[in-house]
Amino acid sequence: MPRKPQPPPLDGALVINKQAGRTSHDVVEAVRRTLGFRQIGHLGTLDPLATGVLPLLLGRATRLAQFYAGRRKRYICTVRFGLATDTYDADGQPAGPQVPVVLDRQQLESLLARFVGKFLQTPPPFSAKKVHGRPAHELARKKKPVHLEPVEVEVYEFSLREVEGTRARFSIECAPGTYIRSLAHDLGQLYGCGAHLSEIVRTAVGEFTLDQAVTLEELLQAGQQGRLADLVIPLEGLLPELPRVTVLPVVERRVRHGARFNVTPAQVQPGQVTVAQGATTQLDSGGWRPACLRVFSQQEKLIAIAQAVVPRTYQPVVVLEAAP
Repeated sequence: MPRKPQPPPLDGALVINKQAGRTSHDVVEAVRRTLGFRQIGHLGTLDPLATGVLPLLLGRATRLAQFYAGRRKRYICTVRFGLATDTYDADGQPAGPQVPVVLDRQQLESLLARFVGKFLQTPPPFSAKKVHGRPAHELARKKKPVHLEPVEVEVYEFSLREVEGTRARFSIECAPGTYIRSLAHDLGQLYGCGAHLSEIVRTAVGEFTLDQAVTLEELLQAGQQGRLADLVIPLEGLLPELPRVTVLPVVERRVRHGARFNVTPAQVQPGQVTVAQGATTQLDSGGWRPACLRVFSQQEKLIAIAQAVVPRTYQPVVVLEAAP
């Protein structure tokens, strides 16, 4: 029996509001079933406990994932003090007896300053970090010793929003690779009573915000109503911070073959420097990145991302095949 053909992929980004209890992989698989094609990937894992922004790249946009690797992230989280767990969050088992605690706002705020900037952080034992080629969580579940080396992370904001009983809510903006569970655990250690992450919502990944996000149920409903394309940020709207150039057909042919091409400064339009409300204060985490350019055709279609090699000369590093 011939295999049923897949519909053509939608190209662009889709922002999902992940619900608690699902893994990021679960979400990707659910979206693949709804959209009917498999060329879909996410921009940063969320733990099952976490909710909020999970950006997905669809179709040809998956080729652009490398340019999102440094995107900052924003969270609102709740930390429960007086009880540490083995996973550093509410899904784990108590790591000791519960300790009575009265939270002092001023003391908490003084401790938060220690977690702003660059510092070494030890990942949780229940994490995907590899230990001798195996994910740490596999060893931790078997009660085997897990030794993870500290890694440098960077936190740009760690502010206290409110205190209620033994729980405190925080706003955090950080670089990728930062474990919010470890922040909660380490803060509890400093406070002297233990703590764990009880709730967490990711509100932004760079320019992708909770206001743009849809639930899987809303996505399914949009599919039934034939409105899926309305939810997708098109290719031409991605990587807005990069400058852009529109090229003539003769140059487009060179670009599509991966050949170097020249542009004049007058041809280059600057990228978007302001960020939307709810986005991270800056899109990227501040590491050095080569100067890149979005290349558009005369039909206003994104055809490539190119990197500067010498002044006014660019080399395509990702070339997007023409849409079918």
